Amino acid sequence: MKWTTAAGPLVACALVVAAPTPVAPAKNGDTHVTGQGVDQTLDCNDATLIVNGTGNVVNAKGNCWAVTVMGSGNTVIADSVTHDITVYGYDETVFYHGGAPILWDRGRELGMTNRLQQVPG
Repeated sequence: MKWTTAAGPLVACALVVAAPTPVAPAKNGDTHVTGQGVDQTLDCNDATLIVNGTGNVVNAKGNCWAVTVMGSGNTVIADSVTHDITVYGYDETVFYHGGAPILWDRGRELGMTNRLQQVPG
């Protein structure tokens, strides 16, 4: 009996597929704030700020490349945001003073209430 394999052509196909370049790649120095009830002031340093948890309050000084918030009841106040603000979860608040980021409220898509707003600085 002669056995054949399809693995060879599959491997060749996998090598041909090129991964697209990320639109907003992670940068060394991205800041993660994780926890419950954390109150923190930090420098965004042109990187991405990621907040995950409940009841956190983060004051982001300088410019953030992007802001991502997950969980519930978090508040982020950013000096400026360049690329995007993405919010998952419920009762999240993100205020920013400068920039023209893309606002993406994933929680609202699921019927949750969040606040993403530019405010005078």
